[in-house]
Amino acid sequence: MLNARQEMILKLIESNDINTQEMLRDLLEENGFSVTQATISRDIRLLKLRKKRTAAGISCYVQAPSVPQAPNGLLNDVVVKIDYAMNTVVISCHAGSAQAACAVLDRMQLPEIVGTIAGDDTIFILTRSEASAKQLIHLLETRIWG
Repeated sequence: MLNARQEMILKLIESNDINTQEMLRDLLEENGFSVTQATISRDIRLLKLRKKRTAAGISCYVQAPSVPQAPNGLLNDVVVKIDYAMNTVVISCHAGSAQAACAVLDRMQLPEIVGTIAGDDTIFILTRSEASAKQLIHLLETRIWG
């Protein structure tokens, strides 16, 4: 459940190009919320905000999209095994299906994924950290294949 400050943050990032925590703090204060930088950092993390480059080339806060479901169960049908090493997730697929599965993952625009590459039966996914790799595997296993 979001509190009033977090709801205001979401409204502010929808209606403004906010590219720094200081800018967000100033806008919150203009709207009656006195906050510290630590509180803003925590809210950004809890709201799963990320930065996205605008058409003008400015990186601004946006809300991460909710996790879409894989279309037509393609991932359910082709994935054989998922594993990781450090910040690389490896998905083993049935022969000839990795590129299609990888295209589905790319379209999902999951924030944990930095980039992907697919061969005939294997997908390599680069994540930002080992923690991101574990989070991605958990997400894939519970919300997409679960």
